[in-house]
Amino acid sequence: MHLMYFTEQPMSAYDSQEGLKFGATALTFSNKHFDPVAGSRLYNEYLEQYVLAEDVGVDGIMLNEHHNAPFCMQAKANVFASALAAVTKRVKIVMLGNPLPLAEDPIRLAEELAMIDMISKGRLVSGFVRGGGQEQLATGVNPAYNRERFEEAHDLIVKAWTQPGPFRWEGTHYQNRVVNPWAVPMQKPYPRVWIPGVVSRETIIWAAKQRYPYIALNTSIEATKQIWKTYDEAALEAGYVSGPENRGYLARIHVAETEEKALQNARQFMWMQGEFTGLAHPVWSSPSGYFSPSQRRNFVEFASGRSVSPRGRPSFEQQVADGMIMAGTPKQILPRVRTLLQETRPGIMAIWGNDGNVTHEDAKTCIRLLGQEVMPAIREMAKEFDLKSPFEVDAPVGLAYSKDLKKVAAE
Repeated sequence: MHLMYFTEQPMSAYDSQEGLKFGATALTFSNKHFDPVAGSRLYNEYLEQYVLAEDVGVDGIMLNEHHNAPFCMQAKANVFASALAAVTKRVKIVMLGNPLPLAEDPIRLAEELAMIDMISKGRLVSGFVRGGGQEQLATGVNPAYNRERFEEAHDLIVKAWTQPGPFRWEGTHYQNRVVNPWAVPMQKPYPRVWIPGVVSRETIIWAAKQRYPYIALNTSIEATKQIWKTYDEAALEAGYVSGPENRGYLARIHVAETEEKALQNARQFMWMQGEFTGLAHPVWSSPSGYFSPSQRRNFVEFASGRSVSPRGRPSFEQQVADGMIMAGTPKQILPRVRTLLQETRPGIMAIWGNDGNVTHEDAKTCIRLLGQEVMPAIREMAKEFDLKSPFEVDAPVGLAYSKDLKKVAAE
């Protein structure tokens, strides 16, 4: 099993009451509330925490990217990944991921990622995402073309990584007279690509066709089983049988030396669910064209007060009871982890350990306990359940796509 550590890197040093008063902290909540001095402190604390995670034995550091919001300080995840590539020695740097539709120049993105791969000596896992709905608006990208831009940018990046230039690209959304980057990945044929997500059936099927592992982001056990059913069916149509090496799961797990302390800190997981910070207006989260018509209707009806949230926001107590948030001492949470692994069978597991206003010292305590007591037990469970990662079975980077790549290269 591949075990990763993750945090959203929240900008917690601001007056959350101002965000709650405004009603939404993504997109239009003024950046006058951002304190760059506090931001500098937090960036460096997060970097120290990631280095500690490597020291205690995690296999990978998971990074992501969001814009115009305090719940995530990584406005450009590749910048932080570059720093990690230089100060770490062993861990995989797992980008989950770069929002492709926001890229006006996919070739530049391909070069950035290639540089990270070379600096890290081949430790990059390059995940790609569609980006949140409000982020299309934050960057001036038409959300109606989100999926088209995602797939075309992916194809262009992979071709730039795998086919010697110069060549020309004339696509629907991207046109390049000369594609000839002098920065290409160290890994061959190209770095592994993992795809994270929650509710998009289309993305699950696309990932399966590409033979890319899909990482379920803290979905319920039943929803996760449905994701794997959809993925498995698409994999069979693509000509292979999927297994744990194609499956990943992000779990919110906070451990401390006492149950009381763990529960106190775990309440900070409500940060992204509106209890402390507000989130985006639902219509901004689902702009016209971004989701399928049925999903768009669900969000608009929720925004107008005619229905409950389509994603649901149960209470902290309910999420703890359901296992969506695991908090306690290492011994207390391990039975819940065991149930999760038995039911969902991932070969990749990311642990979202800290969020919100958890202090630097408490975050480091959580990371130490995860490395010393939780992860070794998870590795034993993974052996028992035969949950191998893509690295352990030497799973292909994306053979389903390589056939199309040869076709494109010949044109």
